Amino acid sequence: MANSGLQILGFSLGLLGVIGLIVGTILPQWKMSAYVGDNIITAIAMYEGLWMSCAFQSTGQIQCKVYDSILQLNSALQATRALMVVSIIVSLAGLGAACMGMKCTTCGGDDKTRKSRIAMVGGVIILIGALCAIVACSWYAHDIIQAFYNPFTPVNTKYEFGAAIFIAWAGAFLTVVGGAMLAASCPRGKSTPKYPISRPPSSTKEYV
Repeated sequence: MANSGLQILGFSLGLLGVIGLIVGTILPQWKMSAYVGDNIITAIAMYEGLWMSCAFQSTGQIQCKVYDSILQLNSALQATRALMVVSIIVSLAGLGAACMGMKCTTCGGDDKTRKSRIAMVGGVIILIGALCAIVACSWYAHDIIQAFYNPFTPVNTKYEFGAAIFIAWAGAFLTVVGGAMLAASCPRGKSTPKYPISRPPSSTKEYV
């Protein structure tokens, strides 16, 4: 029963994590304009995401523009795009495999040991997807930090972390925890007894 509860909790956390990854990937607030230096313009806030850049005006108007060409983007943005998409696809595949192996479902057969192993494999797949998301977010964050502290970067083009990257990080963390719970839900194999097994005496009689 405890094993089944661990699987349900791990699947729920993994599902919440995947939702966080999807939301973080779609939102354009991966980095926002940093208000540093003497010339601070607060009327317009610039945001850049994986798919578009947006300008938020103080009047409430929002203007967004999708990136025209993939080849014009820097390597960090292209890698983050690819890794986040791969992370979502792999995590969803892991959730599907884990759903087949959970004890509370009947789509994986009646063999409880085999179902638990399927759930464990699903948890490992989810962990791989979460690792891709962590690498993507860390790579993008490193690019923001490197550009921020670069003395040759103009002051009005410096950016800092936006809300979307924190949502993606939180989703990756929940996915790691959920995948680890599913991977740890596989029961241990039954240990073989160390003492010799007693056998009934033979019914055959020896004749001299």
